Amino acid sequence: MKDTALRVLIVEDEIRIREGLGKLLSRSGGAYEVVREAGNGREGLQAILELNPDIVITDIRMPDMDGLEMLEKMVKAGIRTKAIVLSAYSEFEYARSAMKLGVTEYLLKPIAYNELMQSLENVSFQIEKERREKPEQIGTPEQIFFSVLSGKLTVDEQTESYLKERYHIDCHERMSLLCAYHGEKVSPEEAKRYLHHVFSSYQGTDCFFPDLVYRNTVTAVLTGYKDLKDLERWAQQQILQRSAQDMAVGWIEVDDLNSLGEGLSLLYPYLDWNISMDQKILICYPQIRNVQTASCNYPIDLETQMKAAVCADDQTKERELMNAFHASFRDGRIYAPKEIKESYVRFLWNIIAIAKEVGKVQVGRINQQELLNRIMNAKLRNELTDAAALVLESLMITQDADTTHLTVKRMKSMIHEFYQTGIMLDEISRKLDMTPEYLGTLFHRETGTTFSNYVKNYRISKAKELLVGTNLKLYEVAEKVGYSDPKYFSRIFKEITGQLPTEYRRSVK
Repeated sequence: MKDTALRVLIVEDEIRIREGLGKLLSRSGGAYEVVREAGNGREGLQAILELNPDIVITDIRMPDMDGLEMLEKMVKAGIRTKAIVLSAYSEFEYARSAMKLGVTEYLLKPIAYNELMQSLENVSFQIEKERREKPEQIGTPEQIFFSVLSGKLTVDEQTESYLKERYHIDCHERMSLLCAYHGEKVSPEEAKRYLHHVFSSYQGTDCFFPDLVYRNTVTAVLTGYKDLKDLERWAQQQILQRSAQDMAVGWIEVDDLNSLGEGLSLLYPYLDWNISMDQKILICYPQIRNVQTASCNYPIDLETQMKAAVCADDQTKERELMNAFHASFRDGRIYAPKEIKESYVRFLWNIIAIAKEVGKVQVGRINQQELLNRIMNAKLRNELTDAAALVLESLMITQDADTTHLTVKRMKSMIHEFYQTGIMLDEISRKLDMTPEYLGTLFHRETGTTFSNYVKNYRISKAKELLVGTNLKLYEVAEKVGYSDPKYFSRIFKEITGQLPTEYRRSVK
């Protein structure tokens, strides 16, 4: 890290996030110093003009003046402070607007410590790199392509002559932009090395890698080729069909160098069409716009069966149904990626809801906002299946995993076995040869609830399973969970759930 701390300004209207960022930076070992905090863009701009910090961490949406307007005024004032942009919005256009202002780091809330520190490392590297370079240097082709892609540069005659004479790049010839989304499991460096290896064996084509890494996506600019169709076919075969890496790769040809930024804006939103295809394909724009899609019919029958399996704690059936859900989008037809993602959200949210209903405590610990971001930002099928696996794994963990006292485990086991017969604490005390008073106190201390409440809640949880997973009549459900009087059962059920059994069955199904 640096000999002296880099000076950081935090601009965020939510005080908890602002303070949280300050605490995260305090864990950097002195690499970063928070010089000021601001609550909106106007205060932030004043601090920038006054302090000229090395790095600005700013939200996009803020009152009085938003983050992008603040950065725009900063650039117009001739200040080249590096910025990390935070946002709860994942649309590409926000990032595109930020890139025009020189922003290379764009994080979605909620912010993870490792992601923030990685962004700070990236920005720090850029600062050090720029300090070493001579101000008068025009730059390498990669640097120029980066500036054009990010909207910071329109190539002039001087730059055209420089590229032509030194690198034999004609800025007015057609060239291609490739975007390769590599996900979380592959680093940008690995992806670049692989793509460089691939294109180095295609004769007559030059491949450049601008230092533009956005949301797990690397870019490459290809120049000098003669036959676009042949190059696309070759890239399809070499990059995707022979690669062990799982990547979503998009391709667009543009008229000239100055059109690269527009090409990136057109191409990037279509990378998630990789999710819609049964095999690895090169996503070519504008051809991808002409793909005919089938209507995506949500598998409601699988949802109903999954609810029943969750209620019955049938883990084998849960896995089978989840696999069937994945397979329902691989039936040879092409569905719009947005519809596939929305189906995953609906399916997983219903699983989480019913699991919470029947007391699956681990499911309640899933960060649903983070899960939603993972699904909606996914561009690979395995990212969707990984998100589903998180939910499925949480179903496999039972509440008893948190209970360590053997006597309480034995008490619970007896309740689970004999709840239909109305087992009492006195009966268990006789079986375990311990006093009811001792067992009641021990049970409450270990579980946080009384014995009678636990039995009642367990019976109602089993009733929920039967209401969702079977077509039994109300009196039959009541009998199976140990209530001889259906009216009394209904009263207890509503006391615990806020709904009558019939209302609950109707709302869940």
